[in-house]
Amino acid sequence: MRPMRLPLMPPIAPMLAKAVSALPEGAMSFEPKWDGFRSIIFRDGDEVEIGSRNGKPLTRYFPELVESLKANLPPRCVLDGEIVLVGPPGNRLDFDALQQRIHPAASRVRLLAEQTPASFVAFDLLALDDEDLTGRPFDERRAMLERVLADSSAPVHLTAATRDRDTAARWFRQFEGAGLDGIVAKALDSRYQPDKRTMFKVKHERTADCVLAGYRVHTSGADRIGSLLLGLYDDGGVLANVGVVGAFPMQRRKELFEELQPLVTDFADHPWASARQEEGARTPRNAEGSRWSGGKDLGFTPLRPERVVEVKYDHMEGARFRHTTQFVRWRPDRAPASCTYAQLEEPVSYDLAAVLGAGRD
Repeated sequence: MRPMRLPLMPPIAPMLAKAVSALPEGAMSFEPKWDGFRSIIFRDGDEVEIGSRNGKPLTRYFPELVESLKANLPPRCVLDGEIVLVGPPGNRLDFDALQQRIHPAASRVRLLAEQTPASFVAFDLLALDDEDLTGRPFDERRAMLERVLADSSAPVHLTAATRDRDTAARWFRQFEGAGLDGIVAKALDSRYQPDKRTMFKVKHERTADCVLAGYRVHTSGADRIGSLLLGLYDDGGVLANVGVVGAFPMQRRKELFEELQPLVTDFADHPWASARQEEGARTPRNAEGSRWSGGKDLGFTPLRPERVVEVKYDHMEGARFRHTTQFVRWRPDRAPASCTYAQLEEPVSYDLAAVLGAGRD
């Protein structure tokens, strides 16, 4: 097995995007923001490496994707894109299922490759044959990407792209229903700059009133709040853990710790007691022992579920917030029992196959 000889060699940190509140003006290319694992693909003949955002290869976890990349990519190239997983019944992306693909056991990796195969969505071309393309403007790289993927087929896809701001605004509204994460904008004359936030991303922003049911302390001290644990009541009246809010100035972390001490209780009658988890309730303890916990202490201090907090969030992943939420304000006017899933905005379903195929329209 000979080593790769490409003009760009792994690892390469992908180019990043900075959050903005609206679609930018100017000469831009707009693309769907895919909700998966960002990945740079290196192919040199029979050798394929699937890089990740943190620099560690993902190749061993996606054996089925390696074969598809060999069948669809040019013999020598470097592409930037996203690994995604289409969940049943085939109309939405499933990030939770994608996370399960990262498993230490080879037998489990093979089984999941058969049961939940992944796809790759390409959105930039960084090198082709012996040429480093990162110094070329994006509109040239995009045109070359379209040419090299003209004959490709699923599960390798070319992302949709438009220069029309109105079309991008429509995509922003529609594509969320297929599990996508917003819109990314790239200046047509931009060069590829690894690990630099030179792109723009626009994501959905909503608010929800949640029950405050616990907290974790900050790593800097046991008298500071690290994060507040949020809950929503389901149709059966069970308080489910839906996420956290944790971005506070250090002084505010101390103040919050003192403010919340009168609400501290024990686990005996708490909605997230171990017995409730064993009965199927979603609690903060669900992630304990998970390979995604990174060895973190996921213990928490239970609070009587008597306070309501309003938070900002972008979208849901199943029964929980996909990302960490942002604190808006306390809601003393809201009863905790009124904090249910029914308040959440449901995006209108949209055909994921249409999104995946839009790159060839």
